[in-house]
Amino acid sequence: MLIARRADTRARADFATWKMLAKLNGFSALPAEAQNFLESYRQLLARMTEADASEATIQLMYKSYYAEMGGSGTPPEIPSRASEPATDTGNVTAFRRPPPRPKPAASGPATKPRLPVALIFACLAVVYVGIRYYWR
Repeated sequence: MLIARRADTRARADFATWKMLAKLNGFSALPAEAQNFLESYRQLLARMTEADASEATIQLMYKSYYAEMGGSGTPPEIPSRASEPATDTGNVTAFRRPPPRPKPAASGPATKPRLPVALIFACLAVVYVGIRYYWR
């Protein structure tokens, strides 16, 4: 299963990289392997949506990488990531923010931060020792 995860991760990373490089530098600047996979992607785009064509191309790349990385037999099924909403934001990757944590209910002096008070006393001790040493 380790080879399968690595092959899937590599396929997804390479596909995203190759698409971006094809936009920036042109299709002919890519290696032959990348051109072959992107050409199959273009053919799939004529028949399906962009998300489905991307996922199908990634699956082709995954199967190729699985065999290349030493996987034997039929590559195991990796759950599809097409269910995640895909938004094309150009060269910017959209990250999802985690939902905000609920704040604890305020209940008197127990919720006040104690660290600043402790730091003040610790710093005063250091200043006192420093002043005593200096005036000796």
